[in-house]
Amino acid sequence: MTPLDLTTPPTPDPADAPGVTAPAAVPHTPPHPHHRDVNGGWLRPAVFGAMDGLVSNLALMSGVAGGAVAPHTVVLTGLAGLAAGAFSMAAGEYTSVASQRELVLAELEVERRELRRNPEEELAELAAVYEARGVDPRLAAEVARQLSADPEQALEVHAREELGVDPDDLPSPLVAAGSSFVSFALGALLPVLPYLLGATALWPAVALALLGLFGCGAVVARVTARSWWYGGLRQLVLGGAAAGVTYLLGNLFGAALG
Repeated sequence: MTPLDLTTPPTPDPADAPGVTAPAAVPHTPPHPHHRDVNGGWLRPAVFGAMDGLVSNLALMSGVAGGAVAPHTVVLTGLAGLAAGAFSMAAGEYTSVASQRELVLAELEVERRELRRNPEEELAELAAVYEARGVDPRLAAEVARQLSADPEQALEVHAREELGVDPDDLPSPLVAAGSSFVSFALGALLPVLPYLLGATALWPAVALALLGLFGCGAVVARVTARSWWYGGLRQLVLGGAAAGVTYLLGNLFGAALG
């Protein structure tokens, strides 16, 4: 990419004409009120955690129950699966989001150094971005110059245009971990709940868990503007299939092991 020749005397700019103003730097503004916040770090781990808690604990309990064990063993298995899964999900989400955040911060530091060492080249890169979007070259150069006047604003603009991230809106590892922990625990609790209330057979746990899966799928589909019944049925079928397969495996292993 060829840097702009900032030493060339400027030619008359139409923006200097009466009644025409040069483009001003546009400050960062929050999402418009009629749009939902899609950059937060809580929705994905919360949804994934609830679904995973329901499916994994239902499948785990079904597999153990298929081995013809006592009800209290199934309950103990479900509670252990709840605790282990919730802590595992939280730790995994924290590590994943923290690593992603650290990578972004490292790249932002690289960009900050480049802005200090090669300001003209970075200015030319930004102008080229706007030119590629159809802005007149001279106007693109002026916009890039004005946006680059403030070093922090320049870093934010380059991060958005080159890295596709907002430095002021990075996901929080703690929020992701907390959302994942709570949602997994709530999802995993559903198949255990009938046993805690006195049930001695597997079918009430399966029925409640499948109802929960349908509800979660329907809610997620509504949030994402998809068909609620399709989303609910999809999660119900996937969860039911997982429970059915593990039940059969538990039955086979239980018979083989005596």
